[in-house]
Order: sequence, then C-alpha cells, then structure tokens
Amino acid sequence: MNSLRRTCSWLLLPVVANINISTKASVSSKIQWRAYFSFGSSPMRFTIRESKISSPSFSTPTQHRFSSSSSAKSGIGFVGWYLRKVDTHPFITKSITASLIYAAADLTSQTITLSSSGSFDLIRTTRMAAYGLLILGPSQHLWFNFMSTISPSRDLFSTFRKIFLGQAVYGPIITSVFFSYNASLQGESGSEIAARLKRDLLPTLLNGVLFWPVCDFLTYKFIPVHLQPLANSSFAYIWTIYLTYMASLKAVDIN
Repeated sequence: MNSLRRTCSWLLLPVVANINISTKASVSSKIQWRAYFSFGSSPMRFTIRESKISSPSFSTPTQHRFSSSSSAKSGIGFVGWYLRKVDTHPFITKSITASLIYAAADLTSQTITLSSSGSFDLIRTTRMAAYGLLILGPSQHLWFNFMSTISPSRDLFSTFRKIFLGQAVYGPIITSVFFSYNASLQGESGSEIAARLKRDLLPTLLNGVLFWPVCDFLTYKFIPVHLQPLANSSFAYIWTIYLTYMASLKAVDIN
C-alpha cells in the first residue's frame, strides 16, 4: 500500500504544480485559491481541499478598474493614437494638426469663391499649410502653455483674464504675422505689406471680437491644456476661411 501511495503521489505532482503555478500567476487578484491533495483514511481515496491565501495587492479593485478603463479608452482607434502622440510628441503633433486644418480651411475658402471655370490655387494652399506647421502650431503650443502657467485656475476671473490677453496680445500679433507672411510670399514689398496691415488688420480684429471670445471661453474653461491648441485650431477652421479670403485680396494701391 505504501508503494501504491508513493506511485499516486508521483503521478499527481504535475497536476499540483500546474495548479500552484496558475494560481500564483494571478497576483493582481485580492484572493488566491490553492488546491492541494490529502489522502484520506482509505488508501484509495483522496480529497481536494481549498484554502484562501491573501496575496499582496498592488492596486485596489477600484484603481484596477479605472486603470483598465483608461488604458482601453486611450487605445481606441485614431483618437487613442492621436492622444498618445500629443503626450509623447506635443510640439510636432500640434504643428501638423494646425497645418492640416489651415490647408483644409484654404481649400474650403477657395471652393466657396471659385468660379465655374477656375482651378484651385495649390500654391496658396501650400502656403497656408506651411504657416500652420511653422508658425501657428508652435505659437499655439507655447501660448497655451504660457497661459496655463501664469493662470492655472479655471474660475471665471482666470478664464476672462486669458480671454483678454488673447484678444489684446496673441490675436493681434498672430494676425499681423499671418497677413505679413502671406503678402511677402505673394511678392508684396514692405510698403505694400504695411499698407495692407493698415487697411485690413483693424477690421479683421474687430470682426474677431464677435467670434473669438466665445471660442476662447469654451477652450479655456472646459478643454485640458494639452488639447487647447486642437480646440483653437478647430475654431480657427471657420475663422481661417475668412482670413484666407482677406489675405487673398489684391494689394493696396499705394500710388
């Protein structure tokens, strides 16, 4: 009988090992179950007993569910990919985003104003894309980070303060740069660019007062800082259609 018992024990060792390995692998669970064999009074009978073993828990169940949910959301399709790029490469991601939006806005603007016999000005669209990539995207990244540094709160006072600074500082500067950049690439001289700014800058900014404060309020109040350039560029899609139309106007006759 002792020989038979030893033989059964050897035969059952792989089963016991597999059970122990599988239970040890689930270290994230709160309770582990361990099965082991015990021979009863009869040499031909054995029973499986279970005991609860508390294993170290690295996170609470709530934290585990939240982590799983967050990782699942961050990995969903294009949105998850884009958010990861914003986190890992914010500067270039925001610049490319602004470039694509400006190119799309210019194409939309040309579609609206294009005559039936006309054709798209792809050089103009390339200029707009380059502006978004080289100027607008980087400036948005720096501006919104700067705003969050000097005024990190989202209360009404801080929000209106950011709106005021945007309208008084960032808006006039970036609009002036836009008109100057576009005019210079069209071959206008310094005096022509100055005359264009004198003619178009103030009316453009006044028209923007009816549009941008509402957009800025939504952006600063409800959008996370790392996504504020995306929100701003999305609003700028509509605004850029107007800007590209203004920038495409003929040069001012200074004679």
